[in-house]
Amino acid sequence: MGVAGGMKCVKYLVFFFNFIFWLCGLALIVVGIMVQVSLNKTLKITDPTASAAPIILIGVGVVIFFISFFGCCGAFKENYCMVTTFAVLLSLIVIVEIAAAIVGYVFRNKLSTIVHDSVTDMITNYNNSTREFKEAVDNLQQNLKCCGVNSSSDWKGFSSEGNSVPDSCCKNVTKGCGKGAMTDTSKVYQQGCSASLESVLKNNILWVIVAAIVIAILQLLGIVFACCLMKGIRSGYEVM
Repeated sequence: MGVAGGMKCVKYLVFFFNFIFWLCGLALIVVGIMVQVSLNKTLKITDPTASAAPIILIGVGVVIFFISFFGCCGAFKENYCMVTTFAVLLSLIVIVEIAAAIVGYVFRNKLSTIVHDSVTDMITNYNNSTREFKEAVDNLQQNLKCCGVNSSSDWKGFSSEGNSVPDSCCKNVTKGCGKGAMTDTSKVYQQGCSASLESVLKNNILWVIVAAIVIAILQLLGIVFACCLMKGIRSGYEVM
């Protein structure tokens, strides 16, 4: 005997929320990948907490993607066991998402130190690094329109003259444009990359936190509806 009356409406709500969860899972995967790619492209961060939040979100997104299908099957078949399993798994996912939001918030507060140290290491190792590493630093400076850690003066060890910077520091990049132009404000960006990069990463991490919180709220509603459906299915079994 299937659910009837108000429980039939709840059943369709569970269907609807599972579709939303499927989209949320996809959104978490996309947001997590975007933040992770941004972290990897901008700088080499050695602190593991930097990648923890986006990696957690990608993993959670994949799990939600499949759990939503499981929930749809349980609601369609009005299977008490499947709906119960769905509600329990979704509750665990909410806990993991809250943990990801906390990790992201903690990392956001310690971001300044991590970014400063990472950019400093990148500039220190620039001359003795691989071509790919140099390209990453050059792209960082060109994209953020910055030079050095705090200012262009951080590139004093770049050349023996002590007054040159990589060409990627130039406002108009041409071969050799950074030679002898360290303090030339008309040619070279004077602002350091640490502050600019910190701002970009904080915005990315903020999106991760917002995504986790919004989706967790939606999932809590889904859990409530799933519990109501479980109650309706059990009542149907008792009537039988």
